[in-house]
Amino acid sequence: MRTPRAPLPLALVLALSLSAGPAWGPAAAISGPRGPATLSIYRSGEWRAWWRADRAPERWSEADTSVTGALVWQSLGPGLEWATLRLACPAPTWRAKLIVARLDPRVVALSLEMDLTRDKRPAWSLERAPKDAMLAVNAGQFVGGMPWGWVAFDERQLLRPGYGPLSSAITIDAAGNVRWGHGDSLMMPRGVTVGFQSYPTLLMDGLVPRELRSPDHGVNLTHRDARLALGETRDGRLLVVLTRFDAMGDITGGMPLGPTTPEMAAIMGALGARDAVMLDGGISAQLLLRDLGRKSTHRWSGLRKVPLAMIARRRVDAPR
Repeated sequence: MRTPRAPLPLALVLALSLSAGPAWGPAAAISGPRGPATLSIYRSGEWRAWWRADRAPERWSEADTSVTGALVWQSLGPGLEWATLRLACPAPTWRAKLIVARLDPRVVALSLEMDLTRDKRPAWSLERAPKDAMLAVNAGQFVGGMPWGWVAFDERQLLRPGYGPLSSAITIDAAGNVRWGHGDSLMMPRGVTVGFQSYPTLLMDGLVPRELRSPDHGVNLTHRDARLALGETRDGRLLVVLTRFDAMGDITGGMPLGPTTPEMAAIMGALGARDAVMLDGGISAQLLLRDLGRKSTHRWSGLRKVPLAMIARRRVDAPR
């Protein structure tokens, strides 16, 4: 099974990024030479635009079938499947690949792993993912080597809540029920097996936060980076979405170029998410998908170790 090549060294990444041409800069992220920024997908042999910055919806009430219709799902086992899409973005990203994992927390077992060195430095990477992991991904954001905000598992709170208008908390109990808390309201329900905070919020019951709809609220809306996000669909499944730079093939996939934050909100809404939040992206973003039956593994590695990961395993009572 072919897996992506190792990401480029950061110095080369920056050199290639800066040589992307005259379209580099905040203005190019907002609009191209022919008008407002657009997002397109490659489907049936052609590029099809499905989102424009000047017509961006404030609320996503359902998935965009022009996007979801291009997904060809591949099963990795009960409750977990994945697909990829080719995405066209404004310069300097040009092309990105979306890796979309969809899992049912009522069918797979989810857990958190906090991994730190003795001197409290991040230690987790894909190489430390357990052998029985069907999915492994870095979770939340981190500051100063520690996870940012609230972390809880096995009904125990490990870290206190963080505060901010664009923070989101996700809790999952042993039965696979998912709950979201946005902003500074955070309650720890009983039976939490997975609980953590992250930011910025991308969707709140389908609504794109106002901070992502205009540049007057202290959020950088033009910065482009590799992205990683977590969302929940209206039928209770979770989406883990990773973007990879795709203008020059797999060898440059680790370059920190990709959608803006508003574009990532649109991507999650188009994929059918009702609630969504960003996870730590850039050179921290890393995802592992494994088909235990076929013994095949897909990896998208990061360049930086992280302190917290979310793991999906087959439930003991899951059908085979």
